[in-house]
Amino acid sequence: MSAAAANDAAGTDATTADSALLDAARAWLAQDPDGETRAELRELISASEAGDATATADLADRFSTRLAFGTAGLRGRLGAGSNRMNRVLVGQAAAGLAAFLRGRWEEGSDAPCVIVGYDGRRNSDVFARDSAEIFAGAGLRAILLPRLLPTPVLAFAVRHLGASAGVMVTASHNPPDDNGYKVYLGGADEGSQIVAPSDAEIAAHIARVAERGDLAAIPRSLGYEMAPESVVEAYVQATAAVAPAGQGAEGLTWTYTAMHGVGWETLSHILEVAGYPAPVVVEAQIEPDGAFPTVSFPNPEEPGAMDLAFETAREAGAEFVLANDPDADRLAVAIPDEHAEGGWRQLTGNQVGLLLGWRAARLAAELGTTDAASLACSLVSSPGLAAVAEHYGLGFHATLTGFKWISRAPGMIYGFEEALGYLVNPETVRDKDGISAAVAMLGMATEARARGVGIAGLLAEFDETFGAFASDQISVRVDDVSSIGRIMAALRAEHPTAVGDVAVDRVDDLLEGVDGFPPGDVLRLWLTDGSRVIVRPSGTEPKLKLYLDVRGDSADDARGRIAALSAGARQLLEALG
Repeated sequence: MSAAAANDAAGTDATTADSALLDAARAWLAQDPDGETRAELRELISASEAGDATATADLADRFSTRLAFGTAGLRGRLGAGSNRMNRVLVGQAAAGLAAFLRGRWEEGSDAPCVIVGYDGRRNSDVFARDSAEIFAGAGLRAILLPRLLPTPVLAFAVRHLGASAGVMVTASHNPPDDNGYKVYLGGADEGSQIVAPSDAEIAAHIARVAERGDLAAIPRSLGYEMAPESVVEAYVQATAAVAPAGQGAEGLTWTYTAMHGVGWETLSHILEVAGYPAPVVVEAQIEPDGAFPTVSFPNPEEPGAMDLAFETAREAGAEFVLANDPDADRLAVAIPDEHAEGGWRQLTGNQVGLLLGWRAARLAAELGTTDAASLACSLVSSPGLAAVAEHYGLGFHATLTGFKWISRAPGMIYGFEEALGYLVNPETVRDKDGISAAVAMLGMATEARARGVGIAGLLAEFDETFGAFASDQISVRVDDVSSIGRIMAALRAEHPTAVGDVAVDRVDDLLEGVDGFPPGDVLRLWLTDGSRVIVRPSGTEPKLKLYLDVRGDSADDARGRIAALSAGARQLLEALG
């Protein structure tokens, strides 16, 4: 073929692709009930038809793929298109989930019940009402929570009401322009988030709905119910009972931030019932605001996100800070530290997780319920929890990342993951719960306070009892996601012989189904000094993550070991390019 002919062929292919994009966009526009996203899409279509390459590229990003429905449900940026969160996509997801539940409906039994909750993000309430209408239109019993509420309240309601499923509209701590759709299952799943094969079955139903391409044809009904306040009150009472206030609570000064999320209304009622003094709140962040105006990223783990809380705590003379993320399923803890910048130090998720695990194990021992009971954490979380379990004669389970796995650990009385997630009350909520975790932490802190010990003292006592564990995490954000696969392939092709100055003893490749784990894109390196390095791609962001763990003879020794291991891990990454 001549060069001219090749150019003509390439031009024809490009024209065909652009035409297909425009056809997909017009088909989407025809079924979109949202005036805002319709206007957005019309403008893009017009610009692309006029030859605007930027608009065409935007359309390609929106329509060349589709937000995948998986074990994390749906999550993505708001906007028009199959690769965005919007009313069309949510409507298709609701109809697909309804078809899945109808397929499980046994003739002669009551209709499946679905509970829908939503947080304070943009369009969360709209997506929730759309879902409730579609569930009701499918002949299911649909119940909408009475107002915006934390994710743990929805997870609680699924178990409390014996529902077949629950949907929470939230993107948790994602950027402001994101939203998401999280699915829980009742029955044998006991209110946990979905796992395989349910995720694939629901996704297949959603795909069939989407192929029909007519959102207006999906039956709807206004016959859904509003959940009574008694459901929220039941969660308040159950959570207050996690750790009622004792003597050490008297005179306590502490600070709380909701990070512009929905946690405060529910937590404030729980504090009253449990008997804790009200905190000094971060006023600028206490009310729900989906724009998250005071933070660039509404995640307590992100640099700068806790600055206002620290400022408030300094002014108040607070003894510690507790923070929820926007949907209140995570908890952050910070304590005064004269050696830290600004005088405050945020604890790692592992530090908080180990303290709460110690609390759970001690309570089980005091109640004589250690038989068949276990502690659980994700495989990337601190191995210190295994030491706690061994000390108290409890079972221990390491799971894949995510509470959909942690919540299913046999005999689990407590579970955590290092990303600020803690499950302290599994009989009522089978998911991470930042509010019940806050109450448990208040209980620990005030009990210690009654003995003249602060949270820093609890950390020292933990080290003396179980050993000094230290952790670090290295996250490498990439522009080209394929580079993550290249790095993982290089590590598999030739296992590292050392990380820094410490030799590698063995390597576990979870793609091969190690230790009973389902196959996963995870490498676990065990070093000769007992240290551990885990390498895995992020499941939600374009990042490669390394999780580093050591056990030292003392806190200072552990800090030195983790610093050396971190330096060695960074050298390894640099060598891999």
